[in-house]
Amino acid sequence: MKRHATLALPLSLFAGALVVQTAQADTSALSQQLKDLESFQVIAHRGASGHAPESSMAALELAHAWGADYLELDIQMTSDGELVAFHDDTLERTSNGEGHINDHTLAELKDLDAGSWFNDAHPELADSAFEGAHILTLEEVFNRFGTDARYYLETKSPDLNPGVEEGLVRRLEAYDMIETGRVLIQSFDQESLLKIHELNPDIPLIQLVWYSPGDEDPERREEWTGVTPGPERITDEDFQAVADYAVGLGTNAYYEGEAMIDEGFVRQAQQNDLAVHVYTINDPEEMQQLIDWGVNGLFTDYPDRLIELTE
Repeated sequence: MKRHATLALPLSLFAGALVVQTAQADTSALSQQLKDLESFQVIAHRGASGHAPESSMAALELAHAWGADYLELDIQMTSDGELVAFHDDTLERTSNGEGHINDHTLAELKDLDAGSWFNDAHPELADSAFEGAHILTLEEVFNRFGTDARYYLETKSPDLNPGVEEGLVRRLEAYDMIETGRVLIQSFDQESLLKIHELNPDIPLIQLVWYSPGDEDPERREEWTGVTPGPERITDEDFQAVADYAVGLGTNAYYEGEAMIDEGFVRQAQQNDLAVHVYTINDPEEMQQLIDWGVNGLFTDYPDRLIELTE
């Protein structure tokens, strides 16, 4: 499959969503971004996080240098209202800090070492340059890459980060990331996405879903947040309800090695004007299978592997 080749499926992808999303900002750059989503997108999950500490400048630099289409980051809010790129709600796993990230000021977070853990966890990839890596603010990321990159940002744990939507939209507008077609906003929290849509209806949104076997009936798959039914029961109307506010669906394909979706799910979503982005795929064989199914993009910790497959 050629890199960025438009999928052969007869997609009417984004026909309805494009009208909604661009009602107030019908700029060529934003329209081009939405058109590009019809082609395959390499989404660098927390940067090239298989090679460097996740969400670090080193990981983002690698992914950008390799030509990833999107730099993916989780956005949280500090106790003094700053936006930072950090995945976990607590600090222990990927820094030498303790406690909830949103209980700390930016100054306190900047004192932490968010890189040495990677050397300990991956001694074969250890690099002294990772030691002392800082937790990044969103502004630092924008100041480094500007409009030379596209960003795939998640409103992380909105219940723990009240006001994250307003803060995020303000910064996107200040850095002119929306009309220049530079950003997608994703969330598992439907209410958070709807809030973003109210604040600025031109921001393209991705609804995240997570499918797994049901607790009572393992043969009956369920969606974690209840946004959609399980994949075997999903209807066109279910997809259309998401397409009313979002341009894509971000989903897992597997749960503990068991397939949760199939090619039919992908095609049905696309026929209902939703791109399908699958997270987080690091195995080349799984990458190739999903490419063959016609997905519109993959999240991966190893964008170099995925780029090699799609070039």
